[in-house]
Amino acid sequence: MVMKKQAGHLAALLTILIWGTTFISTKILLADFQPVEILFFRFAIGYAILLAVYPHRLKGLKRQQEMTFLAAGFCGVCLYYLLENIVLTYTMASNVGVIISAAPFLTAILAHLFMKSEEKLRTNFFAGFIVAIVGIMLISFNGSQLKLNLFGDVLAFAAAFVWACYSILTRKISSFGFPVILTTRRTFFYGIIFMILTLFLFHFRLDVSRFTDAANLLNILYLGIGASALCFVTWGYAVKILGAVKTSIYIYMVPVITVITSVLVLKETVTWISIAGTVLTVAGLFLSEYNGAEEKESQ
Repeated sequence: MVMKKQAGHLAALLTILIWGTTFISTKILLADFQPVEILFFRFAIGYAILLAVYPHRLKGLKRQQEMTFLAAGFCGVCLYYLLENIVLTYTMASNVGVIISAAPFLTAILAHLFMKSEEKLRTNFFAGFIVAIVGIMLISFNGSQLKLNLFGDVLAFAAAFVWACYSILTRKISSFGFPVILTTRRTFFYGIIFMILTLFLFHFRLDVSRFTDAANLLNILYLGIGASALCFVTWGYAVKILGAVKTSIYIYMVPVITVITSVLVLKETVTWISIAGTVLTVAGLFLSEYNGAEEKESQ
């Protein structure tokens, strides 16, 4: 059991390590692609990879289970990423980074309301949340002025809520007992369907000639194979082992990974504010996780 939990934590950490670096690939691709085009191509590639790796059908689904997959695809693949991209046109990226990091808190609330037998609200979780959010604010603003945009910030909060819904749905899907690759592929299928229905609203172009550029090709493959196919499988596996709340706590690490990557790859200057924020964020994560481990041992 201990080994299984360690594997769950490693899966969550691997997911966040990759998700925290995707901004570099996205930034490069934005020179030739619209945000919605990047999303569509990365998830289409992700679906194709999962089909190639595990070409088996998902059999024996009940109607209610199918509806759960449909909802997960809509929330986690289509709506969340569309909201995230739309939000960045209305408010500052720093605001979005902080507000999106409320997802673990919202996940805990939803889990308490709908999964009482599995997830409990813990004092240390909320203490860790406060510490981590303070750290994330230091990282995100890093001396810059706080500028609020009511509409944009509300949309960012909506995106965090949608991801929390996806986390709960993923936990529900894990209880069905199907292989994680198959459940992830099913979720991608519905997410892509919903995405196709919205493409005409965002000036989508199916121009694959843009991938003749090596930089574009390598970065979309990184997003499709790594950030989509691999990461959604490892995230689903982590949720299955650790639960929706404990896995979602790793979201706190995304700004930390982003800072480290910016320094190492983009040669950005590190400041004492970002260092302090990183320390607080990591401390908040460990504070939230430690309580869960401690409670399990006492039972």
